[in-house]
Amino acid sequence: MQKKLFWTGAVILAVAVLGTTYYMDTPTKPLKSNLRLHSPMSQVTSDKAQPVEVKDDAVAARVNGEVITIADIRKGYIDNPQIAEQVPFDEFYEKALDVFVNGKLLYQAAEKENVEALDAYQSQLQTAKEDLARKVYLDKQVEDKVTDAAVAKFYQDEYVAKFVSKKEMSAKHILVDNEKTANEVIEKLNKKGNFDKIAKDYTKDKTVELGWFTEDLMVPEFVDATKALKKGEYTKKPVKTQFGYHIILLLDTRDAKPLPLKDLEPQIRSILSQQVVAETFENLYKNSSIEKFDLSGKQIVDEPAQK
Repeated sequence: MQKKLFWTGAVILAVAVLGTTYYMDTPTKPLKSNLRLHSPMSQVTSDKAQPVEVKDDAVAARVNGEVITIADIRKGYIDNPQIAEQVPFDEFYEKALDVFVNGKLLYQAAEKENVEALDAYQSQLQTAKEDLARKVYLDKQVEDKVTDAAVAKFYQDEYVAKFVSKKEMSAKHILVDNEKTANEVIEKLNKKGNFDKIAKDYTKDKTVELGWFTEDLMVPEFVDATKALKKGEYTKKPVKTQFGYHIILLLDTRDAKPLPLKDLEPQIRSILSQQVVAETFENLYKNSSIEKFDLSGKQIVDEPAQK
């Protein structure tokens, strides 16, 4: 069921640019999520197992003589990265082909009925044109200003330059319910027992290795006990916290370093994009004459922005 819902949503997104999302409710041919077909983008092999290259301008379908190319379907795939991240193009193609055919059938029928002359069409066309113009304009502002150089500058000025290094610790722990059991664990460790093996037998927290963490990520009792250890040491007394009794093994310590740009780039681009949109509206307001009125026709005076 989840796969079927995913494909319905995925193909609807992919063909949204065609304006034909509504016909997905009654497709000409049902989608069969358990059926694997050889799509044109699959490697078709001869007796000698040599792949045949299929170009994007190859025909995917003909609808009353009108051609749908593989490039048409690929565009729907590329324009929706959330789909491309989850499924390969050949799998998408299998599901989308009939959808594109349905869309072409509907469009041809609409043309025959001359729907473009209808008031409803003209009204919605104007709305769609305005929406598209707004989107393209804002997208262009973001594209022009959120450059690689802008991202790198933000990374250096707002992250690296303001980065405050903290002490990081890497540790393992064994968590038990009571002090008696904790002392039993410590006794086994004192007899050169293997920490991981003992943890497997005793701990109620299956995450034994905690990775790197800073003080603010752990409860104070845990932090204080860990900071008192030397590398390779474990706590000789149970450490009581709200979660139970811990036996902690300190693996290593280090000074935290800034994350690399590649790890932060998506977040930085998102921040900069929001800033560009806000600045765009601010500039438009500054350079425009705007009058607003309430329902009674009285002019609305905006409150001055607080500095």
